[in-house]
Amino acid sequence: MEEEFHELTDRVRAELRSPQDLVAYERLLGLARKNTPAGREELARMLVAVERPLWAREIAAFVLGCAGDKRAFETLVLLLNYRDPVRCATAAHALGRLGDPRTARAAAALATNPLRTAYALHPVRLLAELRAPQSVPALIATLERLLTPHNPYWRVALACVEGLGALGDRRAVPALTTAVTHPRLAAAAAASLARLGVHEDMTAADGQGGGADGQGGGADGQDHGADGRAARGADRVPGPERGAGPGGGQGVSG
Repeated sequence: MEEEFHELTDRVRAELRSPQDLVAYERLLGLARKNTPAGREELARMLVAVERPLWAREIAAFVLGCAGDKRAFETLVLLLNYRDPVRCATAAHALGRLGDPRTARAAAALATNPLRTAYALHPVRLLAELRAPQSVPALIATLERLLTPHNPYWRVALACVEGLGALGDRRAVPALTTAVTHPRLAAAAAASLARLGVHEDMTAADGQGGGADGQGGGADGQDHGADGRAARGADRVPGPERGAGPGGGQGVSG
């Protein structure tokens, strides 16, 4: 916790605006360093006190969360979905050490909410860290929703791809296979599939669909198949058109 705590306190110190803020800040640090039951009680009271600045509640929640005190849960979940990414990261670190069974459900709800996708990066990473029953279904659902061309939240999708590879659950194979066709996700998706032991499946898919080009050019595959049969002569028995296979006209453009 030491490194993350120092990063938090250094950042908060830069936010202080008055001598009174500095006094309150130093008092908070004293309570955090003592790590006594009485100190934790005072930190917990700060979480529900009115008119406390956000930075004070953040420090209190972080210290309590890392100590496994479940009174920090609500504040940490609020910060996990905050608009400031550094506060989200701090909250995710503490929630990962809190040991509260509600954490995975909250992270899954935040990650899968389409209205909060811009703030879903740290909930996604937290789900992978927790390895909870909710983790794989939530990451798959989030990734599938983001596998659209020119999606601005590709970093969230990338975190899903990496997390699914780390979790090692083969339910993720279809979504990861689709992710391979997206240029920004392709390398990570291939690596995650390899961790799931599906190298041969990937090779077979490439052979049928001609790789990314086969998936992106299904109509061309059909036209070329017809031209090829005509060029080879009428004595050959026609087979199914190439474009009708997995790499044909139904392919997903990256």
